[in-house]
Amino acid sequence: MQSKSPTLTLTIPTFNEEENIRIPLDSAYDLADEVLIVDGGSTDKTVEIAKSYGPKVQVLAVDNPSNFLINKQRAIDNAHGDWILQLDADERLSKELKLEIRNLKLEIRNYSNVAGFWLPRKNWFLGRYLMKGGVYPDGVLRLYKRRGAHFALKNVHENVIIDGKTTWTKNAIEHMADPTFDRYIKRWHRYNTFDAKQLVKKGEKLCASCYLFGKPIITFLSIYIRHKGFMDSWQGFVWAFFSAIRWIPIYFKTIPSNKYNN
Repeated sequence: MQSKSPTLTLTIPTFNEEENIRIPLDSAYDLADEVLIVDGGSTDKTVEIAKSYGPKVQVLAVDNPSNFLINKQRAIDNAHGDWILQLDADERLSKELKLEIRNLKLEIRNYSNVAGFWLPRKNWFLGRYLMKGGVYPDGVLRLYKRRGAHFALKNVHENVIIDGKTTWTKNAIEHMADPTFDRYIKRWHRYNTFDAKQLVKKGEKLCASCYLFGKPIITFLSIYIRHKGFMDSWQGFVWAFFSAIRWIPIYFKTIPSNKYNN
């Protein structure tokens, strides 16, 4: 007899993702019993495209486009599946991971003592996957039991918090984050602004020399030398450089006289 609630809910937070929304849906739609799109007020065709995939797609319209973390929590609160597969609009399951999750879904009752699975993530950056520089495996907790799962809502990059044992899948998510430099810079500015706002909320007094010199130098050396980012060709250098200098705009965006730009 079929369960009243879906076994697996695919959740995707979106905001003006008409160019990307097919990426996660094409890779995982047929795995899910339910698809929940939490949309932060898209003005493009994101919702229309998502709904075109079929009746499994449910759209939760919210008004918080700038904070995907809150919308990921809303996805948990409104999902019906016993398990959640959480993807961003620019992420997809590799063919190998899709098969692995399909098998896990068939055998999920054998994992009664496991509450979640960490998924390795390969990040696409200007024409290649970054495999060095501390970027891979970039583990993300994206397949987990819904009950009790929640976000602390403190950091834009935080993983979900669950109560129970976790393990890893063998295969990876493919994060098609930065196919062009223009897209990368837009995301770079957005995350810098978010991090600066969080520091302002905490009321922390920042050390100017640390943010303008110390942190950038240490970050670059760590990524490019210690973690061998140089092995990722010129893309590895670009990644290390911009990861290092991000501390500088974060510092200046905490100055009260400055205005934030999304």
